[in-house]
This record gives sequence, structure tokens and C-alpha cells, in this order.
Amino acid sequence: FQAGHATLVQRYEMPAAIRDSVLQTIGNTPCVRLRRIVPPGSADVLVKLEYFNPTGSYKDRMALALIEAAEQRGALRPGMRVVEFSGGSTGSSLALVCALKGYPLRIISSDAFAREKLATIRAFGADVELIPSAGGKITPDLMGRMRARVLELAADPEVYWTDQFHNADAETGYVVLGRELVEQTGGRIDAFCGGIGTAGMLTGAGAGLRNALPNIQIVSLEPATSAVVAGGTPGAHRVEGVGMGIVPPLLDRSLLSSSRGIAEDVARATARELARREGIFAGISSGMNVAGALELQQELGPGHTVATVAVDTGLKYLAGDLFEG
Repeated sequence: FQAGHATLVQRYEMPAAIRDSVLQTIGNTPCVRLRRIVPPGSADVLVKLEYFNPTGSYKDRMALALIEAAEQRGALRPGMRVVEFSGGSTGSSLALVCALKGYPLRIISSDAFAREKLATIRAFGADVELIPSAGGKITPDLMGRMRARVLELAADPEVYWTDQFHNADAETGYVVLGRELVEQTGGRIDAFCGGIGTAGMLTGAGAGLRNALPNIQIVSLEPATSAVVAGGTPGAHRVEGVGMGIVPPLLDRSLLSSSRGIAEDVARATARELARREGIFAGISSGMNVAGALELQQELGPGHTVATVAVDTGLKYLAGDLFEG
């Protein structure tokens, strides 16, 4: 009993350091090996659990980098308002950072995105303005209308637009994500895959990985109905945060080994399997990421390692139909 008790204490021992701000808890997220949905004799599949960040999303890394870089340049000053258009996760992360730093925030979003995400933005004290969608679907037209509204607001000189789709500051936090993976795995990763929204994560983490592991494969993922980077055409889907119907300006194609589309029904089924069989409670885009990783592990075979990211918590999707199947 004593030996077992000591093991439990060691496993669940809390970190000794006390943080002075929630912002200091961003990053250093755990990484786990899938055991039950990966066939025996396959490549290892590792998933970095980004829902351990304060708002339950890897966008916390990006939001902090965007705001602090703007402060350092003098582009964002006390008293200014911050604006952005977002499907919800970036908005939630910016709302957290702006709340702690004292900046008023307005997020332009839509009824196409999860109600839980919109409620989280408001919980941190930010304003949310909704642009109506066509039947609750994410389309290139919707994103264009959301962006147009932000442009109107950003014409005010006392407003700072974080511009997540064009702002290279977004990559800074994600480079650290890649470095964390290298450290956690001892550099034993053969392939990394991830979905493309702004492309900040894939470009940033990919750069951090490629710098340490020159031969690593980096694979971009999109919903199959809007796999533009993979050579397809823009289309509608319900995978939030990715597949915007454009090739994002932040995407560094030189990092990519290949690009592929993942069927939305496969992404949804994988998200449910992750929860029920692996205990990883994450959203639809995380299901897409893991579905892509499972394809890669079949191609690479035993003795290899594939890594990907669980981008946000499944708690953001309970009001929808993701976990009803």
C-alpha cells in the first residue's frame, strides 16, 4: 500500500511554482500516446492536449503573442480597443488576455459557431457582434462579411485590429508548441499533422519542429469539402476553426511535405472515439487532426511516431450534435 500510495502522490503532485497571473499558465501542455484506437503493431500516435490552456484552446498561445507584440511595438496602447473576427476560440483567448491587460474588446462572430464559445467571450467581459450565416454553415462568404465589419471598426485610430490571418506575431507562441513537442518526445517524431485555419499553428509549430528535426514530415489537413491548400475548391462545412476556403497568408508552403482533406463525418466519428475510448474530450477539428494522424500512422508503420494536437475542449461543443452520434 505504501509503495502504491507513493506512486499516486508522485503522479498527481502539483507543480511547486505559484504563478502571478493566469497568463503565465499558457503552454507547457501534456502530450499523450493513443492506446486504444490505434491498431497493434502500428506507428505511435501522440496527441498534445492543448485544452489544458486557460480557455481550453491552443489559441491562448496566439492571443498572448498578438497582444504582447503589439504592446512592444507601441501599436497597442492603454485606452485603445481591440477588435477581431473569430469563430470563437480566438475570440475567447483574446477576451482572456484583454481582460487581464485592461483592453476593451469587440469580437465579430456568427451564429454558425458554437454557442458555448460565444458565451465564453462574453464571460470575460468582451462584446460580441453576430453576422448571420446561411443555414449555420461556415462559408467563404460568411468569413468575408465578418472581415468587412472588422475593417469598418478598424478605421478608428483608437482601435487595434489583431488581424490573425495576416499577423506573423501569431506564429510566435506556436513555435514554442513545436519546441515543447521536441522536448517531450526526445526528438523522436517522424511526422506532424494539423488543421489549417489561419495557418499560424501549422507554420509556427512546423518551424519549431523542422528546426530541430530537418527530416520530419509536416502535413496540413482541411475538411474534404473545402480542401483548398490540397488543391480543392472552397466549400461549406461545419468543422469550426479550419477550412476557411482560402490559402491563408501565414501558410509557409515550404514547410509542407503534403496536404490532404479529411471527410467531416470521419472527423466527427474520431472526436467521439477519442472521448469514449481514449478519454480525450476535444472538438471536431481535433477529431480531424487525429483522423489525419491515423492515416499517417498506417502509411509509416511500426517504429515511427506521428504527432498532432487536440486543439480545444469538447466542452465547447455540448450544445451541438457532435457527441449525439
